[in-house]
Amino acid sequence: MRNEAASRGNGAAGDRLAGEEALGRIVLGAVAGFCATMAMTAAMRALHARLEPHDRYPLPPREITETTLPVEGRAAGIATILTHFGYGAVTGAIFGALPRGVPGLFYGPAVWAASYLGWIPAANILKPATRHPAGRNLLMLAVHLVWGGCLAFGLRELEVSSRSAFGSGRLHDRPEGSQR
Repeated sequence: MRNEAASRGNGAAGDRLAGEEALGRIVLGAVAGFCATMAMTAAMRALHARLEPHDRYPLPPREITETTLPVEGRAAGIATILTHFGYGAVTGAIFGALPRGVPGLFYGPAVWAASYLGWIPAANILKPATRHPAGRNLLMLAVHLVWGGCLAFGLRELEVSSRSAFGSGRLHDRPEGSQR
């Protein structure tokens, strides 16, 4: 591969190409994380409907949003979608910065653990997941597996597409005389 060979070269040109490749992977990770959040959200909705009635209150993304932002009602639902997809994009970008080969099915539950057992209770936003109902924890772990798998798949597809279907080559369909 051209970029990999160039990035192994010496000097500023090789460093620049390596940096561009790393930045590109981070950006593609953000896009993949955003898209994976759609699959996760669909799984959340489907599994939420199957919870026991006493556990069928809003899921943690909504609880986090209402705890941290001054929103309520319908605005809280929209804000939850925005923050949930934003968090998916940010954690997807982090995945893109990790060495290749980290399994998405490991990364998704690791994001769950770091969030719901780590920074969220540390910031006093929600109780730790160990104090949430078991059925809700199983739901959240399952959807983080969905997210992690979709994230890894999406990132691979975006990387391959950027080199093949959207890669370099002569452009044939632009009007003659058009400028960049």
